[in-house]
Amino acid sequence: MDHASNPSQTMPAGALGAFAQTRWHATESLVDMAAPAPAPRLATLDSKPQKVRFDMGRSALVIIDMQNDFCTKGGWVDHIGGDYGADRAPIAPLQHLLPIARQSGVPVIWVNWGNRADLANMPPNQLHLYKPKGTGIGLGEALPQHGARVLQKDSWAAAVVDELQIEPQDICVDKYRISGFWDTPLDSILRNLGTRTIFFAGVNTDQCVMHTLTDANFLGYGCVMLTDCCATSSPAFCTQASIWNVKKCYGFVADSLQFADALTGAAQ
Repeated sequence: MDHASNPSQTMPAGALGAFAQTRWHATESLVDMAAPAPAPRLATLDSKPQKVRFDMGRSALVIIDMQNDFCTKGGWVDHIGGDYGADRAPIAPLQHLLPIARQSGVPVIWVNWGNRADLANMPPNQLHLYKPKGTGIGLGEALPQHGARVLQKDSWAAAVVDELQIEPQDICVDKYRISGFWDTPLDSILRNLGTRTIFFAGVNTDQCVMHTLTDANFLGYGCVMLTDCCATSSPAFCTQASIWNVKKCYGFVADSLQFADALTGAAQ
């Protein structure tokens, strides 16, 4: 089976493009831009405010910022006295969901802060977000407990938590803003995958998850927030407002069990 989520598989001779949904085929005399995409694999999700029928082959699971700095003792949130434990809530549901999504051929895309060591693309207003009074430990600076640099690419601080494993077929995207679409290849990757529906997970619900989801909506994608796979250390009303706004303006909401049921039900 030609899974869209694994471009490393051997492709047919003359294939141009990592993913079967959108690739061309070339010969000496012809470039076929209309090669048939894989047949739709339909599933129906028991979501709110309406049920959603989606094509598993044109969907993606986007997981945002499940990183040590936000979710682990000794990370940046813990260092500033925040409730990093609240951000660990998605770990267990994702551990159950991820094997099902991968087995169903739904690409898993990890979108995480991964800043340059020199912060050359980071303007002052973004630095202020992590160092609002000009003192303390900000982006790219070493945490006192172990010296890991806050949200710096390839540091412990920016790594995905140990409890969630990135598999070789998964796709990783570094981000540099609250939204995962700003100045990143995320949109290009999703379009090459032929994605029409995105399922969102991660932290923080009201910040990076919400703004990546809203940008996806503005770009024309169908958006579903998986509520039990999202969390925030913000007050509870922030989650309530985020869910309300998704249902009202930006897409749909469901939980990981409903998503898993849709995937496994379609496979039977």
